[in-house]
Amino acid sequence: MDPDFECVVIGGGAAGLSAALVMGRARRATLVVDAGRQSNRPDHGIGGLLGNNGTVPSRFYSEAADEVDRHATVERIDGSVVTAERADHGFSLTTADRAGISAANVILATGMDYEYPDLPGVAELWGTDVFHCPFCHGWEAREGRIAVIVENPADAMRARLIRLWSDRVTVLTNGGGLDGEQESTIEAAGLPVVSAPVERLLTENGSLRAVGFADGSEVEFDSVLVPVTMRHRSDLADQLGAEVVEQPAPFIVDPLKVDLLQQTSVPGLFAAGDIATQGAPSVAAAICEGHRAGAGVVHGIALGH
Repeated sequence: MDPDFECVVIGGGAAGLSAALVMGRARRATLVVDAGRQSNRPDHGIGGLLGNNGTVPSRFYSEAADEVDRHATVERIDGSVVTAERADHGFSLTTADRAGISAANVILATGMDYEYPDLPGVAELWGTDVFHCPFCHGWEAREGRIAVIVENPADAMRARLIRLWSDRVTVLTNGGGLDGEQESTIEAAGLPVVSAPVERLLTENGSLRAVGFADGSEVEFDSVLVPVTMRHRSDLADQLGAEVVEQPAPFIVDPLKVDLLQQTSVPGLFAAGDIATQGAPSVAAAICEGHRAGAGVVHGIALGH
C-alpha cells in the first residue's frame, strides 16, 4: 500500500517551511503539520536574517507559508503529531485529533522549548529586553546597560561577547560563585560583578527598568542576557529511536545526530532546526538546515531509497 505522502514535515517554523518549499519545488507530495509553537514568536523582530532583518516573526511565518502554498503538491494543516512508528511504507503517524497519516519520509522540525530563569518579569520581557543570543538581539541592546546572568563558563563567555555591543555590561552571579574559568574570563574582560541573588526584574511601561535583588537593592539596566536550556518539545524522535549527539553544547539537551543532508540514524527520518543544532541556533541556520533536509529527501526519492 502506497503511503499518503512522500514526506510529512512536522513543524511549520523556519526549518519546516524551508524544507516544504524545497519539496514543493521538486513536485513531491508533502504534508506540513504545524502546531504553531515557534520559539521566536514573542520577539519584536528577527535579528540578523538577510532580507528579513527586523521582520516581525508572525509576518515572516505568514509570508513564508504563502510561498509554500503556491506549490500544489504541498498541503499544510494545523495540529500536532503525537505518535510515530516505523512501517513497511516508511512511517505511520497519528495526530492529536487521532487522524492517521502514512509517509515514506518524515522531517522533524518540531523545535525546542527555551527554558529561562524562573524570575518574576522574565517571561513578560522575553524576546525584547530579556534575551539569550547576542547575535539575535545584541544590535537592539547596543550601547545600553546590559546585565548578564552567569551560571556556567558558556555564560561567562557570552558576557565577554556582548561587550562588542556595549561597554556597559555587568555580570550577575545570582548568589552563586564563579569557578576559575569564569573568573578568568570575566576578569580578562574587566567586567563588574554583582553577587547578590536576583529576586525580580522591574518594569516600567512594558520595558525593563531595573533588576531587583534579594537584599532589597535595585540596579537600573536596559536589558538582561540570561542563560537558557533548550529541550525537545516533542518525543517523536525518541519514539523512533533516533540517535542524539553525545557531547552537545552545554545548554542544548539531546540534539539529534544528523549527516550533511540532515538524515538521522533512522532511515527516511530527517531533522532540521533547533532539534538538530550543534551550536548557535538561529532562524538563518534553521532555514539552511530545512533546505538541506528537503534536498536530502528529494535525493532519496530520486535514488529509490
